[in-house]
Amino acid sequence: MNFLAHGIRFVDRPWFLVGTAVPDLLSVADRRVRLRERHLAPHLERDSTTEDEPDAELARGVRQHLVDDDWFHRTVGFHEVTGRLTSMFRESVGTDGFRCGFLGHIGCEMLIDAVLTERDPHLLDAYYDAVGAVDPARVEQRVNELAPRRTERLAAFLVRFREARFLYDYQDSARLLTRLNQVLQRVKLTPLPPETGRVVEAGRDVVRDALERLLPPERFAPPPPPGTAP
Repeated sequence: MNFLAHGIRFVDRPWFLVGTAVPDLLSVADRRVRLRERHLAPHLERDSTTEDEPDAELARGVRQHLVDDDWFHRTVGFHEVTGRLTSMFRESVGTDGFRCGFLGHIGCEMLIDAVLTERDPHLLDAYYDAVGAVDPARVEQRVNELAPRRTERLAAFLVRFREARFLYDYQDSARLLTRLNQVLQRVKLTPLPPETGRVVEAGRDVVRDALERLLPPERFAPPPPPGTAP
């Protein structure tokens, strides 16, 4: 799952939402720093009576990310869609199975965020409003309390993340391909040629058709807008 899919339910809880993004932010900002359930458990027990306190909310958000990933990556929908996207990339760029399997995986997750935004254009605005409501320095401080290794890169990267607003790029297949190539470059894989944009566009249809199997509404629905009757 990507940023928006993780955070879609929590746009009204900024610290929790940013917690759901922290593992992915760290994977770019400082890959040496990893958070696991065993790192979180003592802090969650300690903070069990302070649900609205930012530090506790951030830790709970990180745990939600881990729970979501564990569930999502074992679903039939994820394996079906990533398998189809992997085949589409392989037909386009060759038979490098590892590369195409990686593309199918991350392409699926990026396209889910694209389709979520397509369905509700205001959702991404709400997501970035929530990200903008937290203190990046405090996020980094809290992560350093949770993680076995310290980072001095997360706060600055969180500022860049909310200023760049790259999730808006996912609405255009050429710009999404650019973002996909940036991921490939980070993991030392060859960037895709521009003509692969047609695979991204076709993949958008695949994810659009499968969205409710990928993210069941009863599990991933966003909160109702303020003032909406239950």
